Amino acid sequence: MTMTLPPRQSDRLFHDLLLPEETLKVRQQAREVAEREVFPHAREIGAREEAVEHFPWAPFRALGAAGLFAMPFDAGYGAGLGHRAAATATVIEELAYVSSSVAAIYDVHCILAGNALAFGSSALKDRWLRPLVTGDVVGAFATTEPGASSDLSVDALQTEAEQTADGWVVTGRKRFITNSPVADFVVVLCRTGQRMTLLLVPLKDTPGVRIGPPDKKLGNRAQLTADVYFDGVEVPDDHVVGDIGQGLRIALSTLTYGRIGIGAAGVGLAQAAFDIAADHVARRQVFGKRLGEFQHWQFKLAERATEIENARNLYQKAALRLDAGVAFPEPEAAMAKHYGTSLAVDMARDAIQALGGYGFLRELGDDGTQFRAEEIYRDSKIGEIYEGANEIQKWVIARTILGRDITG
Repeated sequence: MTMTLPPRQSDRLFHDLLLPEETLKVRQQAREVAEREVFPHAREIGAREEAVEHFPWAPFRALGAAGLFAMPFDAGYGAGLGHRAAATATVIEELAYVSSSVAAIYDVHCILAGNALAFGSSALKDRWLRPLVTGDVVGAFATTEPGASSDLSVDALQTEAEQTADGWVVTGRKRFITNSPVADFVVVLCRTGQRMTLLLVPLKDTPGVRIGPPDKKLGNRAQLTADVYFDGVEVPDDHVVGDIGQGLRIALSTLTYGRIGIGAAGVGLAQAAFDIAADHVARRQVFGKRLGEFQHWQFKLAERATEIENARNLYQKAALRLDAGVAFPEPEAAMAKHYGTSLAVDMARDAIQALGGYGFLRELGDDGTQFRAEEIYRDSKIGEIYEGANEIQKWVIARTILGRDITG
């Protein structure tokens, strides 16, 4: 028996007062696409082991055809919206509601690879950003290394780019690179002397590039990640993204944008788990009563509904500040990321507890009934870790409060 979506509690509880009408229309569009094109594949996406042949091509291409990849970009290349970050984060929330993996793929493709590429030359954008927006190519973004993740200092970064008369030669290794097993290009943060520079490296048939096998993960299994090796890879000079030596600033700005997206994904996952739990306790009979008649679950759902409200407001406020021209909308971006992702884990755990034994199941052997709470639980955990661990987000907030002279 296939899964169906429970009633959406947010449609009754949440009053979207922050977002402009333009973004509300994007939410409706994204929801329709997510339910029509992604949800029918969601069970298979969440259950299959990581492999190149298991990348969710049908949903990916459907997002491109529906114009959802165009949301973050200006009219020259994309939708040309007035509130691009708000629209993009809203799309991610709607995608995460049905599939965390697809939301993560979208985040990296559009916010990380696409946003970084937006700093490139017109020629670079014409070659790579246009097909990214239509979904004809897949983008990746590479900062993390085996010994450098939250620490992106020049001393920690080992991937180097040496300038030559014809361009650059890249040597090094990146780790946990989303989309890399199927990507057409990757934007790479490289050490260039005592500074850092972003370079776009085509991945298909490029001498010296090697993609490792996909990592086997707890969750987000269709979000393929792998090591990327660069062994003397020659990159033309016009493949510099932004200015030489300015790579770290662009990367940090891009990752800040990404954290808003991850916060939105946390909200989508939390809302999905909440709706599953609310639907179950309203129907499940225990000791002659429905579970919802017990005050414990009444209070628990009331608390979680309030937290989801707060988490959604936080990511929306951070996105709107970004749209207003604030390059680093702190502390809201850090708050949105750590609060939304922690809430997703907590709410998924609560949903499993509410469902009891059914919450622990993927599928009931007797009649094939499928359950999603365990998948949300597995998928949600990575949100507390990637694109800046939540401990780092709390440090960013503390730095805003106390200043760098105290926090470092």
